[in-house]
Amino acid sequence: QVQLVESGGGLGQTGGSLRLSCAASGRTFSSYVMGWFRQAPGKEREFVAAISWNGGSTFYADSVKGRFTISRDNAKNAVYLQMNSLKPDDTAVYYCAADFPGRLVGALVASQMDYWGKGTLVTVSS
Repeated sequence: QVQLVESGGGLGQTGGSLRLSCAASGRTFSSYVMGWFRQAPGKEREFVAAISWNGGSTFYADSVKGRFTISRDNAKNAVYLQMNSLKPDDTAVYYCAADFPGRLVGALVASQMDYWGKGTLVTVSS
Protein backbone atom coordinates (compact mmCIF):
# COMPACT_ATOMS: atom_id res chain seq x y z
CA GLN A 1 0.00 0.00 0.00
CA VAL A 2 3.04 2.28 0.06
CA GLN A 3 6.15 2.78 -2.05
CA LEU A 4 9.24 4.54 -0.74
CA VAL A 5 12.04 6.36 -2.57
CA GLU A 6 15.05 7.82 -0.77
CA SER A 7 17.14 10.75 -1.92
CA GLY A 8 19.77 13.12 -0.59
CA GLY A 9 22.65 10.73 -0.12
CA GLY A 10 26.13 11.50 -1.30
CA LEU A 11 29.54 12.50 -0.04
CA GLY A 12 29.79 14.32 3.25
CA GLN A 13 32.68 15.47 5.38
CA THR A 14 33.41 14.73 8.99
CA GLY A 15 31.55 17.31 11.05
CA GLY A 16 29.31 18.25 8.15
CA SER A 17 25.63 17.69 7.45
CA LEU A 18 23.38 15.89 5.02
CA ARG A 19 19.60 15.72 4.78
CA LEU A 20 17.94 12.56 3.51
CA SER A 21 14.41 12.53 2.15
CA CYS A 22 11.96 9.68 1.69
CA ALA A 23 9.06 10.18 -0.69
CA ALA A 24 6.11 7.89 -0.08
CA SER A 25 3.15 7.03 -2.24
CA GLY A 26 -0.22 5.81 -1.06
CA ARG A 27 -3.13 7.57 0.59
CA THR A 28 -2.64 5.59 3.83
CA PHE A 29 0.84 7.00 4.46
CA SER A 30 -0.21 8.72 7.67
CA SER A 31 -1.13 5.37 9.24
CA TYR A 32 2.46 4.10 9.21
CA VAL A 33 5.30 4.31 11.66
CA MET A 34 8.32 5.38 9.63
CA GLY A 35 11.94 4.57 10.25
CA TRP A 36 15.44 4.87 8.91
CA PHE A 37 17.91 2.01 8.88
CA ARG A 38 21.44 1.80 7.58
CA GLN A 39 23.80 -0.91 6.46
CA ALA A 40 27.55 -0.40 6.34
CA PRO A 41 29.80 -2.59 4.18
CA GLY A 42 30.14 -6.04 5.71
CA LYS A 43 27.75 -5.30 8.56
CA GLU A 44 24.15 -6.09 9.45
CA ARG A 45 21.37 -3.64 8.79
CA GLU A 46 20.84 -1.54 11.91
CA PHE A 47 18.15 0.75 13.25
CA VAL A 48 18.81 4.48 13.08
CA ALA A 49 15.64 6.43 13.89
CA ALA A 50 11.86 6.12 14.01
CA ILE A 51 8.88 8.43 14.13
CA SER A 52 5.23 7.79 15.00
CA TRP A 53 2.41 8.31 12.54
CA ASN A 54 1.65 11.83 13.76
CA GLY A 55 5.23 12.82 14.55
CA GLY A 56 4.53 12.93 18.26
CA SER A 57 7.11 10.33 19.23
CA THR A 58 10.64 9.65 18.02
CA PHE A 59 13.31 7.14 18.90
CA TYR A 60 16.99 7.03 18.01
CA ALA A 61 19.83 4.58 18.14
CA ASP A 62 22.45 5.52 20.69
CA SER A 63 25.02 5.90 17.94
CA VAL A 64 23.16 8.83 16.35
CA LYS A 65 21.33 10.36 19.31
CA GLY A 66 21.97 14.08 19.53
CA ARG A 67 23.26 14.25 15.96
CA PHE A 68 20.41 13.01 13.76
CA THR A 69 16.80 14.20 13.67
CA ILE A 70 13.89 12.38 12.06
CA SER A 71 10.78 14.26 10.97
CA ARG A 72 7.77 13.75 8.74
CA ASP A 73 5.28 15.79 6.77
CA ASN A 74 2.19 13.72 6.13
CA ALA A 75 0.69 16.39 3.88
CA LYS A 76 3.68 15.91 1.56
CA ASN A 77 3.97 12.14 2.10
CA ALA A 78 7.56 12.66 3.15
CA VAL A 79 9.98 11.59 5.87
CA TYR A 80 13.34 13.21 6.52
CA LEU A 81 16.57 12.46 8.31
CA GLN A 82 18.71 15.46 9.16
CA MET A 83 22.25 14.24 9.83
CA ASN A 84 24.60 16.63 11.60
CA SER A 85 28.10 16.21 12.98
CA LEU A 86 28.78 13.42 10.53
CA LYS A 87 31.39 10.81 11.32
CA PRO A 88 33.14 8.31 9.05
CA ASP A 89 31.24 5.55 10.90
CA ASP A 90 28.02 6.99 9.47
CA THR A 91 29.06 5.71 6.05
CA ALA A 92 26.36 3.28 4.93
CA VAL A 93 23.42 2.73 2.65
CA TYR A 94 20.44 4.37 4.33
CA TYR A 95 16.99 2.87 3.93
CA CYS A 96 13.58 4.35 4.55
CA ALA A 97 11.04 1.85 5.87
CA ALA A 98 7.38 1.75 6.91
CA ASP A 99 5.58 -0.34 9.52
CA PHE A 100 1.85 -0.88 9.93
CA PRO A 101 0.02 -0.63 12.34
CA GLY A 102 1.30 2.78 13.29
CA ARG A 103 2.22 2.63 16.96
CA LEU A 104 5.76 3.43 18.05
CA VAL A 105 6.93 2.21 21.45
CA GLY A 106 10.68 1.99 20.96
CA ALA A 107 13.42 1.00 18.57
CA LEU A 108 12.39 -0.79 15.40
CA VAL A 109 13.82 -4.02 14.08
CA ALA A 110 14.24 -4.61 10.38
CA SER A 111 12.10 -7.75 10.43
CA GLN A 112 9.01 -5.84 11.56
CA MET A 113 9.03 -3.36 8.68
CA ASP A 114 6.50 -3.92 5.91
CA TYR A 115 7.87 -1.70 3.14
CA TRP A 116 11.37 -0.63 2.15
CA GLY A 117 12.97 1.86 -0.17
CA LYS A 118 15.94 0.84 -2.29
CA GLY A 119 18.38 2.89 -0.24
CA THR A 120 20.68 5.86 -0.75
CA LEU A 121 24.42 5.78 -0.15
CA VAL A 122 26.02 8.13 2.34
CA THR A 123 29.81 8.32 2.39
CA VAL A 124 31.57 10.41 5.01
CA SER A 125 35.21 11.26 4.43
CA SER A 126 37.69 12.04 7.17
